[in-house]
Amino acid sequence: MTTVRFAGVSKAFGTSAPVLRGVDLDVAEGAFVTLVGPSGCGKSTMLNLVAGFERPTAGHILLDGEVVDQRSPRERRVAMVFQSYALYPHLDVRRNIAFPLEVAGLSRVEIATRVHEIAVRLEIEPLLDRRPRELSGGQRQRVALGRALVRRTRLCLFDEPLSNLDAALRGHMRVEIKKLHEETGATFLYVTHDQAEAMTMSDQIVVLDAGVIQQVGSPHAIYHQPANTFVAGFIGVPHINLVPPATLHAQGVAAGREVIAGVRPEDLEVGAGAVPEGAIGGRVYVVEPMGAETWVTVEIDRARVVGRAPGDFGARTGERVWVRCDPARVLLFDARTTRRVER
Repeated sequence: MTTVRFAGVSKAFGTSAPVLRGVDLDVAEGAFVTLVGPSGCGKSTMLNLVAGFERPTAGHILLDGEVVDQRSPRERRVAMVFQSYALYPHLDVRRNIAFPLEVAGLSRVEIATRVHEIAVRLEIEPLLDRRPRELSGGQRQRVALGRALVRRTRLCLFDEPLSNLDAALRGHMRVEIKKLHEETGATFLYVTHDQAEAMTMSDQIVVLDAGVIQQVGSPHAIYHQPANTFVAGFIGVPHINLVPPATLHAQGVAAGREVIAGVRPEDLEVGAGAVPEGAIGGRVYVVEPMGAETWVTVEIDRARVVGRAPGDFGARTGERVWVRCDPARVLLFDARTTRRVER
């Protein structure tokens, strides 16, 4: 078993401002937890603390309930995949993948079996006799993945492992990594900037900003029940619309309370022609055809909102259109604290 706990963890480098500020987080055994947030928010630092490459300035890292702050990376028995490949240039792909198994003293037969299995899964079997310099960036990244996963450890750390792959291969590898997690039952702690990875692969998502956890929850909860405007704005493409309530005719606002209304673009219908009941008139600012659907930025008074229209939407910049949303889909946030409020 492997559980991970951050207990009041802070981390600073020199006299600079702390990268992490009093982080408390529990990762359950066998969970797939993804860390997301803007660059510099502390995601990779959290992985390095778990791996043992860094030590907390304050607080503790616990694995299976034991404090491991003073243990070396090797003693922690953690597999880690870096954004940089970190392959051995003088070894071929086969030996790069096999290296941690050789160090562990496994038999040649067991090593060969494991290397073959992981190479087939990652579609790098034809590359086993090549050196890293003979591989593309995406191929090197898959070799790095293979070297970590072949160990079958109970805790795997991933630092943006798919960032160097093209879109099609990223989609394929998301499926394979999720399948590996289901089959192994290992604990996965994963860092990414790609929201599709976070939403499709994770049991839980941890959203960080400036070294502070903003929200921990399931992908569904993070998306539909964001804790504040930062989480709401960070998760989702296109970004959520955050506007004064009057812009969307939002209801349920307590008298005298200053709030911000939020609605996801997919929940904001855009159409042309006569303005139907319950809709609001505006003008087209930008049209972005996406094939099956069209994203339309509409100017309403002094605000701009993004909504969804059919793929054959024909209105052009400057033309009159209307927008309409289900009032129940509108989120409200306190204008002072930015926290989501209940109606």
